[in-house]
Amino acid sequence: MIRDLRGNSLNCDCKVKWLVEWLAHTNTTAAPIYCASPPRFQEHKVQDLPLREFDCITTGGRGPCLWAQARPPQAAPQAWPNPQPPALPAKQPSPPKNSCSSSFPHPATPADFVLYQTLSFPAVSAEPFLYSSDLYVALAQPGASACTVLKWDYVERQLQDYDRIPAPSAVHCKPMVVDSQLYVVVAQLFGGSYIYHWDPNTTRFTKLQDIDPQRVRKPNDLEAFRIDGDWYFAVADSSKAGATSLYRWHQNGFYSHQALHPWHRDTDLEFVDGEGKPRLIVSSSSQAPVIYQWSRTQKQFVAQGEISQVPDAQAVKHFRAGRDSYLCLSRYIGDSKILRWEGTRFSEVQALPSRGSLALQPFLVGGRRYLALGSDFSFTQIYQWDEGRQKFVRFQELAVQAPRAFCYMPAGDAQLLLAPSFKGQTLVYRHVVVDLSA
Repeated sequence: MIRDLRGNSLNCDCKVKWLVEWLAHTNTTAAPIYCASPPRFQEHKVQDLPLREFDCITTGGRGPCLWAQARPPQAAPQAWPNPQPPALPAKQPSPPKNSCSSSFPHPATPADFVLYQTLSFPAVSAEPFLYSSDLYVALAQPGASACTVLKWDYVERQLQDYDRIPAPSAVHCKPMVVDSQLYVVVAQLFGGSYIYHWDPNTTRFTKLQDIDPQRVRKPNDLEAFRIDGDWYFAVADSSKAGATSLYRWHQNGFYSHQALHPWHRDTDLEFVDGEGKPRLIVSSSSQAPVIYQWSRTQKQFVAQGEISQVPDAQAVKHFRAGRDSYLCLSRYIGDSKILRWEGTRFSEVQALPSRGSLALQPFLVGGRRYLALGSDFSFTQIYQWDEGRQKFVRFQELAVQAPRAFCYMPAGDAQLLLAPSFKGQTLVYRHVVVDLSA
């Protein structure tokens, strides 16, 4: 029981939120209690602090900066005029210990992405999908000569084994649900690539058709999408003699529709459907990424231009922040790039150190935007988007080496990040939100 706090000056951060709540609801007469810090609250009564001033929910790496975000209790609500507080004059005292002086991650806050499940096998791709109201994920496991399908168990809250498709050299397993039927495109380095169909009567996958090995020789990535009601998938070919190719669904199978990009060692594909103009971006290890735009009159992709700022890219992904469109491009040698569309061209807004990077993925969790950036030579870095600065800031390091993909997968109330690794176990992280006032 609180008896007498007179003469005590408090640090009015999230740890005293409970006291503000108690004072607001108690019938007990309490003597005035004053705040000593943070500076904005100095000499203010604890009893006068509105609860809305306590931004105490944190995702971990980016703690609640009460000093930077709070407003004087008597003032009307207003937005901070700049992306972060102005720099302190040289002679001004440093901020109090454990307070926040900028929008960068707070060193004392708990980890945001926590290890949730370990899958005891390497993998090189992960693709979540919904089928018959259940959640699954398909993983390419060349070491196990299979495409493994796992099912989310809502009771055990874990991914469980479900089925396997034989695939001696699988590099990508792409599930597609077309007209309520489940298909999995299995891309292999050797022995040809295939399409499998799930038979609900026998509850097993059966081979539906082959993919022409003369056209697709060394697949590296698969992208599935829908344009004007029709289903397509594209295969990035990384060989000297093959061609990145487009296939279209028609009645009872997928048929070759267009050869896009021959002889350029293509590494990744990204479909972007913005402003009613479907586009396909093809990255390559031998030249700058190429942008194709869909022609509705020709019913084909037409080359629109190159992204000349990046001479080579291992992976390309996109995201939107506000009204702006961005591209993220990973590079094995040199910095990875963040580019913004300026109406007629892309301009570089950020370079991220990423020696040995083959995979990156932007994703959104409850309004918070992140970027996972992997490397063959160091641990994976998670960045968080700083809306004020319009850049990514380093957020957290994950012990994932040689990742080949990142996959965000909402599973009920669990927000999961899958990290298939070429050299070790496939790790599943969970995004957690911590209330520091509890």
